[in-house]
Amino acid sequence: MKIAFFEVSKTEQSIFVQAFSGAEVSFCEEKLNEENVNKVKDAEIICVFKDSLVGKNVIDAIPNLKFIATRTTGFDFIDCEYAKTKGVKVSNVPAYGSETVAEFAFALLLTLSRKIREANQALKDNGDYFIPKNLQGFDLNGKTLGVIGTGKIGKNVIEIAHGFDMNVLAYDLYPDTKFAMENGFVYKTLEEVLSQSDVVTLHAPYTKENHHLINKNNISLFKKGAYLINTARGELIETEALVGALQDGTIAGAGLDVLEGENEFKKGDTIPMLKMSNVVMTPHIAFNTREAETRILQTTTDNIKGFLSGSPINLVN
Repeated sequence: MKIAFFEVSKTEQSIFVQAFSGAEVSFCEEKLNEENVNKVKDAEIICVFKDSLVGKNVIDAIPNLKFIATRTTGFDFIDCEYAKTKGVKVSNVPAYGSETVAEFAFALLLTLSRKIREANQALKDNGDYFIPKNLQGFDLNGKTLGVIGTGKIGKNVIEIAHGFDMNVLAYDLYPDTKFAMENGFVYKTLEEVLSQSDVVTLHAPYTKENHHLINKNNISLFKKGAYLINTARGELIETEALVGALQDGTIAGAGLDVLEGENEFKKGDTIPMLKMSNVVMTPHIAFNTREAETRILQTTTDNIKGFLSGSPINLVN
């Protein structure tokens, strides 16, 4: 069996070599796309990460392809429906970072609420220790957190929010009413969550149906001066609408680990929000801890071995 791995570090490569010693394994540190797919045209299994683009043309270019293993929870960068028509199964890693990403959402929020970035930069610029002016933040205690998407990550966010004594509202197409009763929060409509929350945090998977879930038509519903956190997928937010809301003060600040179209960014591209003082931005690293990486590698190995044994697991198509 020929297995091709993309976006893998040297350390990860050694782990996969040991795990699949009986297979013909190849590695590429770059992402998979239409430009380099010819390197693996004989592969039967491909393993990809978040920056690869596995559309129809890539799938067609690998005629012997039988299985795609993504080392991510989200799989919107893979044309799963087309893969299904070709008899190609797709698996993901469904729960490697439930706590990891939830913690990072609060890291972004606290950076905004307590102006940590600005305080650190002020000290560096001044060259000595002093208390800068105009760095007053706000408490999370007593504020209302609106959680969009209450899967594993969203549930962990809610539990952390209770540690800060925050009130919680939630929106989900499939409400978990039992969890809501046990954790003292209520589900409301998307419009109600946006208009009643001091902070809105996104934890929904990206689908065609929720493209631009936050858009120019509903962003005006946000409570004046609210904050927006996104550690899910950039395409959940209409970028132009968010920029406008940040500029006119409808939204006081945003913490973003993901951006719309990030897979297509090239080095040197201009990203307007990167220069906005009320935006904290990171390059899709909410998942990136030692513990989460270990879970990713183990589950990916299990997914591939399951397929090889005829008992595939964690299938998404």
